[in-house]
Amino acid sequence: FAPLFPGETAFSRSESFWLARGGVPALHESNPLYLLWQSLPEDIRTSPHVYLATSSLQGPWWILGWAERVPAPDDALPAPLPPYRTLTGLVDNFGHTLAYHRDADGEFAGEITAVTDGAGRRFRLVLTTQAQRAEQHRQQAVSEAASPLSFPDTLPATAYGADSGRRLAEVWLTHDPEYPDNLPAAPLARYEYSPRGELAVVYDRSGTAARGFTYDPPHPGRMVAHRYAGRPETGYRYDAAGRVVEQRNPSGLRYTYTYDRNTVTITDSLNRREVLHTEGEGGLKRVVTLERADGSVLHSDHDPAGRLIAQTDAAGRKTEYRLSPGSGLLKEVIAPDGRKTEFYYNSQRQLTGTVYPDGLQSRREYDARGRLTADTLRDGSTTRYFYDSPYSEYPAATEDATGSRKQMVRSRYGQLLTFTDCSGYETRYEYDRFGQLTAVHQEEGISLYQVYDSRGRLVSRKDAQGRETRYEYSMAGDLTAVTSPDGSRRETARDARGNIISATQGGLTRRMEYDAAGRVTQLTSENGSHTVFTYDVLDRLTQETGFDGRTQRYRYSATGQVVCHEEAGLTTLWHYDESDRLTRCTVNGEPAEQWRYNERGWLEEISHLSDGHRVAIHYRRDRRGRLISERQTVHAPETNELLWQHETRHDYSDKGLANRVTPDALPAVEWLTWGSGYLAGMKLGDTPLIDFTRDRLHRETRRCFGEYELTTVRTPGGQLQRHHLNLPQLNREYIWNCGGQLVRICGQYETRDYQYSET
Repeated sequence: FAPLFPGETAFSRSESFWLARGGVPALHESNPLYLLWQSLPEDIRTSPHVYLATSSLQGPWWILGWAERVPAPDDALPAPLPPYRTLTGLVDNFGHTLAYHRDADGEFAGEITAVTDGAGRRFRLVLTTQAQRAEQHRQQAVSEAASPLSFPDTLPATAYGADSGRRLAEVWLTHDPEYPDNLPAAPLARYEYSPRGELAVVYDRSGTAARGFTYDPPHPGRMVAHRYAGRPETGYRYDAAGRVVEQRNPSGLRYTYTYDRNTVTITDSLNRREVLHTEGEGGLKRVVTLERADGSVLHSDHDPAGRLIAQTDAAGRKTEYRLSPGSGLLKEVIAPDGRKTEFYYNSQRQLTGTVYPDGLQSRREYDARGRLTADTLRDGSTTRYFYDSPYSEYPAATEDATGSRKQMVRSRYGQLLTFTDCSGYETRYEYDRFGQLTAVHQEEGISLYQVYDSRGRLVSRKDAQGRETRYEYSMAGDLTAVTSPDGSRRETARDARGNIISATQGGLTRRMEYDAAGRVTQLTSENGSHTVFTYDVLDRLTQETGFDGRTQRYRYSATGQVVCHEEAGLTTLWHYDESDRLTRCTVNGEPAEQWRYNERGWLEEISHLSDGHRVAIHYRRDRRGRLISERQTVHAPETNELLWQHETRHDYSDKGLANRVTPDALPAVEWLTWGSGYLAGMKLGDTPLIDFTRDRLHRETRRCFGEYELTTVRTPGGQLQRHHLNLPQLNREYIWNCGGQLVRICGQYETRDYQYSET
């Protein structure tokens, strides 16, 4: 960027972000940043000593100012001026500010030691010096009667300049407006460093070592291995230029990298090879050609700013991406067959409309703050969004195409607290102090409770009847066991990569085997029979031999579509048009099925041959793309004479809901709905068929059909408990065990009992 005058802005096309300088209370209305500028506090907007950056016209702003007090506009500035500005905070377009607090003096002067987020929470960042860590290391060695490692009190300079040795050691939550008296007793995160100041271990809030890093002794800061909790270590080897030439995964693939001037060759331990061809230099270097392991080649074209403008697939078909000359936003996508998708934006660069190749459109509307207020889908249905405050980020209510309104209440942290549906029925949500969902309370007395361990993993879920399901995990966080309320247990064993290798329930075990690429190669069922899988070099399934010994084979086109399936002496070939739509298939060379599309790309007909007769289904749609007619036909083999046809028509309400089906020569079947589409009843012609009554969870409680009435009763946990009909001999009661399984159905004249195996 060139130097900016106060109030001036500039845009980088290659990096897609704006840089601005303060000094004016408002930008000119023609400036795309005009609205976002007004979200800034006045003291920032009017200070010429503050610079700002953003990658979006909806924010947030990155505030680049001074570590200490920001000078007033008429203050004398120090000489010489610092060659940089310091990130002091972020401001979103609703006025929420994330502020970085830096020490003004002392050994950590200028360093961030606290952060206040936009919700008012404050975090303390504990820093340490190299000397403090060295002293701590020596004291620990003494207490453990061990020989201390070499741990210098200072660090040498690097290629980036002097190293102060100051590092982040812990992050604490020190103030929370929602939980002022329930602050964590331990840090949210903790960090350990090597004697050379390199990050060595990251601990989570439970004190578990979540990440670990190892470095190259001759090259400070060069990572040669890293690991996650419970996972094997991944290692790296470098060449003399500092480039990675090998990646070692003990339980997976090993990769080697070879570099030439404009190519990078990647070879894995299965001897699969990919070559990346690049063009450009520095930040404008882009991959322009990808040679894949199967020999196929993909090409990419970029404009002078490094933006993608075209891609050519393995079949030589080219897709174009046309950008707006002014904004650089995607304006059109032109498919290889010439079909075009167009995109439209407002002055704030928000997507307002999409015109699809079939002529249908979707639209989006926004308010002055850039919040979504209306979303119209391809079928013309519109959902509207309402906000309860100019500073609310989330909608407080939505209204769907039927006019039904739903209301939401959120916490200051954006968590959903209550949801009220179109009938006024409410669902409430509770969270713990770490933001995890702990309870859901629905109408009809149904509740769900959840408990988490210190690492934030779900360990217990209990329903309103007190039935509890418990969960267990490995050190890596993989689910290893589930204990149901009845005490039954499902156990899962995993390999070092986290892949499931066995699943056991009721004494029976299902096993899976994998290759180095993590693909399932064999599945062994509970009775010991096997299914074996084979893949190609692009990880696509090519052969499957099942439990019964039958083998299926698959072949693919250059672009990855299934074109051949072989099984039991039958060879099915699939054919596609230039738009990648399925057009026909043959079985052993004989025509089997055909698909036909209209000029808008909509499916118009499906047909096949049956004993020489051509059987087809014809589809008609309205201008919104909705199905309005299905016509089935049968034609004679040689004369093509129409032998039989039947048409079913579909109709929609003025609110866009499907509400009527009319078969040939029969009365229409119509369903009556309310709210967002809940079924209230059905009619056959003008004759009522069924009426439904529902509870506060919209579950059926009563069904009236003619002179009959069926009443449904449920348990507090939501299970079916009783069916009562005004024919006593058809009444039923349902009994369940504590594991949620149906064990008995009782009628007037008979009882049925159900028993289950351990599986």
